[in-house]
Amino acid sequence: MKKADIGIYGLGVMGRNLALNFNDHEFGVSVYNRNLPGEEDLIAAFSSGEAAGTPIRTFNEVESFVASLERPRKILLMVKAGPPVDAVIDQLTPLLDEEDILIDGGNTHYSDTNRRLETLSQRHLRYIGMGVSGGEEGARHGPSLMPGGNAEAWPPVQPLLESIAAPSPEGGSCCAWMGPQSAGHFVKMVHNGIEYAIMQLIAECYQLMRNGLNMENQAIAHTFESWDSGLLNSYLLEITTRIFNTEDESGSLVLDHILDRAGQKGTGRWTALTALELGVPLPLITESVFARSISSFKDLRRQASDTLRFEAGGEPNAISTTSLREALLGGQLVAFAEGFWLLKTANEEFDWDIPFSEVARTWSGGCIIRSALLQPIATSFRENPDLPHLLLAPAFREILNAVQGGWRSTARFGVERGIPVPATTAALSHYDNLSTKRLPANLIQAQRDYFGAHRYERLDRPGGTFFHTDWTGGHKG
Repeated sequence: MKKADIGIYGLGVMGRNLALNFNDHEFGVSVYNRNLPGEEDLIAAFSSGEAAGTPIRTFNEVESFVASLERPRKILLMVKAGPPVDAVIDQLTPLLDEEDILIDGGNTHYSDTNRRLETLSQRHLRYIGMGVSGGEEGARHGPSLMPGGNAEAWPPVQPLLESIAAPSPEGGSCCAWMGPQSAGHFVKMVHNGIEYAIMQLIAECYQLMRNGLNMENQAIAHTFESWDSGLLNSYLLEITTRIFNTEDESGSLVLDHILDRAGQKGTGRWTALTALELGVPLPLITESVFARSISSFKDLRRQASDTLRFEAGGEPNAISTTSLREALLGGQLVAFAEGFWLLKTANEEFDWDIPFSEVARTWSGGCIIRSALLQPIATSFRENPDLPHLLLAPAFREILNAVQGGWRSTARFGVERGIPVPATTAALSHYDNLSTKRLPANLIQAQRDYFGAHRYERLDRPGGTFFHTDWTGGHKG
């Protein structure tokens, strides 16, 4: 029997659908799942269910699974990030030959990927850390794939991965090599940080329409649907419209019955923490992480709302939905700008050579943050790969100028009416900080020098020359 082109270890939702996707593209597929006592037998369920009638081969023994693969063996790991990945690698390593390839397709922290690359290279095994975005639907019909790691592993797997990835609106597939070491998982981490930000921006528009403009659900649904065009056309707006049109068995909107406590798996928090470590300001992404965190304190918020709630007076229809749309567009531009700024900084810090235009193109289809904005972003980086900050791209200057009025009105409206808009205001603060020629950091430097003799530079002296003032009696150079 001909051996399989690809093996998939892990038959959760993503693993099952990727297996079917590979099969659709006429690749030979072998699958295995490590069933723990008391857990569902996913191998049997898959074999008799979605894989029934397909040539996908299922295995109950890991040795047989590995032996079924064409050399160099290519195994895609779709298991929970963290210690489970290490356990699977330890299980597989004794069964592999030199030059075999392991691909970690989970949401792995980039530092773990670097560690595993180093360990496996010593055993002459090739390793790829690959970001996968698109959820269940993307895995089944075309995800966005962000591989990075051992460059020698890329040519053997490139035809397989490019075949199953989503098509890019610009041509080709939404799969590209991100660079050495953990560049692929880093890019996926940043993708998820941007995802947090855009979701929070949309949620704030929803709350402003519901609580600020007193709009009914049907009107909110129509507004979101009308926004899903032009530069705001995106997967997240598309599914938001669908959510507002989904009713339960009683005929009421499902959304109205969902507890307002948002979950998170950690990738957004990783983005914010990494930004702090690298000294890159990401106020929008960080505030979006905080917004999810504070939503989890439901009991505390309920208690505080009884005693601290601000009730605004006056006319409720103080702004239009056009202003909200402008705020959403401005905020989304900042979300992408923050993400690419972090990528640029990491690229320089770790010497990765991430192809920014290819990142944008890879995100333009299949993934959760796919958006019409990504095409001009890709073009901007192709025209200027050294672009210091995305908001400085000529393609966005007129847009940013055009949305200023509505963006600022939206932030003001939320603040005046006591409706939390942390992402909207953080995005605007990022824009204002970036575009302010002189910030009050000179006062902070003076304060630091006063209490800690940390010294400061002067505007009227050459850079790199530091001064200290005896603030209680004199001056020292």
